[in-house]
Amino acid sequence: MTAEQLISFARGAPSLDIVDVEGLKAAAVRAFDADPAGVTAYGTSVGYRPLRKWIAEKHGVEADQVLVTNGSLQADAFLFDHLVRPGDAVVVERPTYDRTLLNLQRMGSELHGISVQPDGLDTAELRKLLESGVRPRLAHVIPNYQNPAGMTLSLEKRRELLDLAAEYEFTIFEDDPYADIRFRGEALPSMLSLDTRNVVVHASSFTKTVCPGVRVGYLVGPADLIASIAKNATSLYISPGMVSQAIVHQFCVSGDIDRSIETVRAALGERARVLAESLRRHLPQARFVEPDGGYFLWVEFPEDVLVDRLAPAAAERGVAVVKGSDFVLDGGRHALRLAFSAVTADRIDEGVRRLAEAVEAVRS
Repeated sequence: MTAEQLISFARGAPSLDIVDVEGLKAAAVRAFDADPAGVTAYGTSVGYRPLRKWIAEKHGVEADQVLVTNGSLQADAFLFDHLVRPGDAVVVERPTYDRTLLNLQRMGSELHGISVQPDGLDTAELRKLLESGVRPRLAHVIPNYQNPAGMTLSLEKRRELLDLAAEYEFTIFEDDPYADIRFRGEALPSMLSLDTRNVVVHASSFTKTVCPGVRVGYLVGPADLIASIAKNATSLYISPGMVSQAIVHQFCVSGDIDRSIETVRAALGERARVLAESLRRHLPQARFVEPDGGYFLWVEFPEDVLVDRLAPAAAERGVAVVKGSDFVLDGGRHALRLAFSAVTADRIDEGVRRLAEAVEAVRS
């Protein structure tokens, strides 16, 4: 199977046709022209200060509440390292981002998976866990167009989660890289913006709105927490990449980012719609919730379809997928995550048709 023939629903990345390469090239020239000393120097561990200020204004916080990092996964790692100790209870969504699970498991956390419903984390199930005596240090939540399930946490549940965090004294880690990639419905306020009790730490990224290669993410939280993490960051790397961050800053202040977001929204909205239509046509027995934004759609198959057999059968037919079992502590044996971000609309139907062939092959 050649690379040209492969249709990959595996990787959560945008296709090159929706990346503003020309805008990024122009932003790079402006960055070096406007601030050659700042771009080429070490910088500080809090990140490129003009970008830090722009992010603070976007979220309505002070600049000392922002830490700009090399991608949001590093922001996650900094927060986990700062807050979580071996044996600490941590709440995660079920399913959740596979790298989050791996990193927390590696740290020796006691993980508690809470089911995800069509309107996000099951807060009633979480309350029951808390009432049973579990006292988590942290609850990791991806509120918008969740990876991998594509669900969005409702406004009512956002408020309830904030109340639970205040009552049971745990930190909500609002991991929110997909918020701007909305193609249906109304945007909901972040938990960070609703937080009056300092229980939320927020992370996001320019990976989904600019491009993955810039590797620029950030943390927003209480100033004292950010200052403590910044000290650790200084010891780790002196400063993150100033060149990338300065380019992103120019891309943002010019308004190019708004145009980029519109391009990505339009393309991914079409891809999500085509994927849902193709699934209904070729795999009517599959269950899924069509996402309102983001990169991912979660598909559940009948009990007689095991993804341990389905994934290799799909690969034989030139379709790459990710098994649902990668995103949960246990289970997920009948589910797949389909990333539609990198598959152009004209290839999606063919990919689903091949996947349907694979399903038939493993059922017979």
